[in-house]
Amino acid sequence: MAEQLIIVGSTREQKYQALLPQIEALLEGERDHTANQANVAAALRETFGFFWVGFYRVEGDELVLGPFQGPIACTRIGFGKGVCGSCWQLKKTILVPNVDEFPGHIACSSASRSEIVVPFFDDQGQVALVLDVDSDRLADFDEVDQHHLEALARSIRHRVC
Repeated sequence: MAEQLIIVGSTREQKYQALLPQIEALLEGERDHTANQANVAAALRETFGFFWVGFYRVEGDELVLGPFQGPIACTRIGFGKGVCGSCWQLKKTILVPNVDEFPGHIACSSASRSEIVVPFFDDQGQVALVLDVDSDRLADFDEVDQHHLEALARSIRHRVC
């Protein structure tokens, strides 16, 4: 298991290409989903300096806060509520350039300006948890982030949910 990240490159694309194999190696052999979620959140925040990175797991009709890096967060989010609940409901990634323009946005922190939320699916094709990444800058996420975070979700899903 790696205890430090080695990130090379100056573009976000290059950083993802360097980071994702290291996350896979970091999780290899570890069966505890909570520990793995914690390390994924830490690796993403350390590499990119995102404002907030964390997981919400599906528990009944709510998403419940899991491991995260960043300021205190909302503990429970209803199905279809906010960006995270909408991601769960729609079963697809949601990229929000300006959270103030997202109908029903839940403001866990007023410093959050843009957001991307990626679903993780169980073996039955149901959303088991979502990865929520917030930035304190407007329009900080794009298709590069979506492509790589969705690839990460596919490759590590059995290690985190």
